[in-house]
Amino acid sequence: MDVKSLIFSLIGGLGFFFFGMQLMTEGLKKIAGERLKNILNMATKIPIFGILVGAGVTCLIQSSSATTVMVVGFVNAGLLALNQAISVIIGANIGT
Repeated sequence: MDVKSLIFSLIGGLGFFFFGMQLMTEGLKKIAGERLKNILNMATKIPIFGILVGAGVTCLIQSSSATTVMVVGFVNAGLLALNQAISVIIGANIGT
């Protein structure tokens, strides 16, 4: 593989990643109601609970990357605040 092909592959992969994130965010905005937002808020309001939620979800789905992508989608859709997401991602890394 030459350098030009590698750069185009990298740019293409990033494009697909961002496109997927945009689709997921739009889907979450359509599906998620106020009830899901309240549940996420209650579960992650206290940072230690957010860490436990992140570790628990990671243990259930066996992927900290998937947990992190979901959390980023929740933040992007406005369902989680950034400080809540940070505690969940820390928990996901601990759960790994």
